[in-house]
Amino acid sequence: MSTRAPSEPSHTTLSSGLVWLMAAASGATAANLYYNQPLLGDIGRELNASGSSLGLVPTLTQVGYAAGMLLIVPLGDSLERRRVIVTMSALVSLALVGVALAPTLPWLVLASFIVGATTIVPQLLVPFAAHLAPAAQRGRVVGTVMSGLLIGILLSRTAAGFVGTHLGWRAMFWIAAGMMLLLALLLRFTLPSQPAVAAMPYPDLMRSLVHLARTEPVLRIHSVLGALTFGAFSVFWSTLALYLQSLPQHYGPQVAGLFGVVGVVGALIAPLVGRYADSHGGRRINMLAIAVLLLSFVLMWPLGQWLWGIALGVVLLDLGAQGNHISNQTRVYALRPEARSRLNTLYMVTYFAGGAGGSWLGTTAWTHWGWVGVCASGAALCLVGLAVLGLSRNSAQPSDDTQPHHH
Repeated sequence: MSTRAPSEPSHTTLSSGLVWLMAAASGATAANLYYNQPLLGDIGRELNASGSSLGLVPTLTQVGYAAGMLLIVPLGDSLERRRVIVTMSALVSLALVGVALAPTLPWLVLASFIVGATTIVPQLLVPFAAHLAPAAQRGRVVGTVMSGLLIGILLSRTAAGFVGTHLGWRAMFWIAAGMMLLLALLLRFTLPSQPAVAAMPYPDLMRSLVHLARTEPVLRIHSVLGALTFGAFSVFWSTLALYLQSLPQHYGPQVAGLFGVVGVVGALIAPLVGRYADSHGGRRINMLAIAVLLLSFVLMWPLGQWLWGIALGVVLLDLGAQGNHISNQTRVYALRPEARSRLNTLYMVTYFAGGAGGSWLGTTAWTHWGWVGVCASGAALCLVGLAVLGLSRNSAQPSDDTQPHHH
């Protein structure tokens, strides 16, 4: 029986220019989630907010993102994808205007939640790219789009630190709103129109998520691995600014932002991981990637007192987190072509739940045990990931590669 679903497209529509556009669009959109992090101090001063109430801004942005992934992303399977992507790009532009105009903290928190919920364009573009790519190049294409996504996340903090310092925090959100509007127009005229791959009513679509989670063990394992590694990644990034401030030199937010640039080195290696995932598949990449992630925490423990030590850790951290993530996604997308948006929803909601848990764990560890606690927490999550991999390998049948076999 052919493994190709009738909904697989003819692959004439995916030029390298389109892949790079999808990568850039993913990065520019994902950045919306992180602009507020380096600007919190300025926002707090202007809106008379502090500490935990101010912490609601980035937290509810992430909560909104998870809600959007759960409730809106599955529509990528049941509606025409390009229309969903363009509509969401226009809506996130409006939400960013809401943030830029926010007169009070409650208004800002609500607008930030809506920004999160509508910033799901990358989670529609990644399955779209996987859908358009020929099976033999899927890992590389997903790797390229994911690189764009990660570079957007990493540079968003650098950009926000810079714009906030020179033009004020509201300017960052006005600029972002304009960029999203331009992006909506650009994607409307460049993305190919794609008929819905699984037209079904919304309640059925939501019920099918439960069914997929129950019947796809490969999805479950890779979702857990994604959650653990993104948790470890977040342990570090949620505490970096606090740690840098505590050093004798009292480094400020712009230095913390510059580590985003260092992390891009790791992100640029990501498509190579995708290419390797295409040719080898298997869980070797996961094992290697999580080991690299573990190594980053082991090295940052003693070397974290020097900026070059943190920089080395950041490169390894981003490389490990990305490598694991792309390997996971390549395998998850190979499961059911007609359900890629829903598979992505289940994977990414688990992934971001891990990230939120990691942020909480990191700040808690920092409060009680300082830098040693941060490194130990990150390392512990990596060790759990390696244990999960080991156990799943023993329970799986030897030929559990979900890569398409070429006969």
